[in-house]
Amino acid sequence: MNYRLLGKTGLKVSEIGYGAWGIGNTGWRGANDEESIKALNKAIDLGLNFIDTALGYGNGHSEHLIGQVLRERPETIYVSTKIPPKNLKWPAPSGIPVEETFPADHIISCTEDSLRNLGVDTIDVQQFHVWSDDWVNQGDWLEAIEKLKNQGKIKYFGVSINDHQTENAIKLIETGLVDTVQVIYNIFEQSPEDKLFPACEKHNVGVIARVPLDEGGLTGKVTPESTFNEGDFRNHYFRAERKFEVYNRVQKIVTDLNISIEDMAETSLRYILSQTAVSTVIPGMRSIKNVERNCKVGDGKGLFQEMIEKLKAHRWIRNFYQA
Repeated sequence: MNYRLLGKTGLKVSEIGYGAWGIGNTGWRGANDEESIKALNKAIDLGLNFIDTALGYGNGHSEHLIGQVLRERPETIYVSTKIPPKNLKWPAPSGIPVEETFPADHIISCTEDSLRNLGVDTIDVQQFHVWSDDWVNQGDWLEAIEKLKNQGKIKYFGVSINDHQTENAIKLIETGLVDTVQVIYNIFEQSPEDKLFPACEKHNVGVIARVPLDEGGLTGKVTPESTFNEGDFRNHYFRAERKFEVYNRVQKIVTDLNISIEDMAETSLRYILSQTAVSTVIPGMRSIKNVERNCKVGDGKGLFQEMIEKLKAHRWIRNFYQA
């Protein structure tokens, strides 16, 4: 496993991190706790040392599972988690004051909950689960973050940028107050390359790339005939003609790069890791098979420049979460 610096935190994190939304068994359906724990342990066996979770993933269930694994492992494992907005609105609506989302007492209370769930004294990276640049210089959130840092309850602060609003954190980055940002970045969603990544590199802000496989679309396994478990959010994400659209676009990538459909997941991850601004990529991994498939990509090798250039043509501007 290859490691990269997580911006100015100085933490050396594995190129492949562990996205732990799915193991919380909310949104995604069908996770098995025993299998999830096996997958987490296997990932650590393979050199993974960065896990991303959130208090909102199963109302702390994901954090509890990670805490169980942390207690059993001697390795240094870095954990980032997230504070849900108090109004429970994802993404953050425009015009909402920060007092409705991240007042100081809510930040502190949620952090205490996450510390208990994880069974740790300190959270490596505490993040806001949504963000709006309107909140810079508003409210008392910064005082709460500084208090938690001074108390040793968190080491670093980050934000998870709203879906497909990649420029809605640049103002915060320019203040120097934030250590990391988490953003949707994949072959389809290439917009972070335009302004966000240059800002992160200029200010030495670590980048956590989420949704690297487009909720499974970029694995090549979503076809017009695909079905999902009842209650699985992908029934909405890939509704109507969307499965057909995604399938066709993936077929075009396969043809353009002259690769097999089985190479899509690896190609997708390597495209992301070819971007120097990215510190780590966090695919969801609920099985040992997926852990083994993804972790082998964290070998420090990107894609050939010719392949990268061809993939630029496959940028696809859309928002399946909200549309």
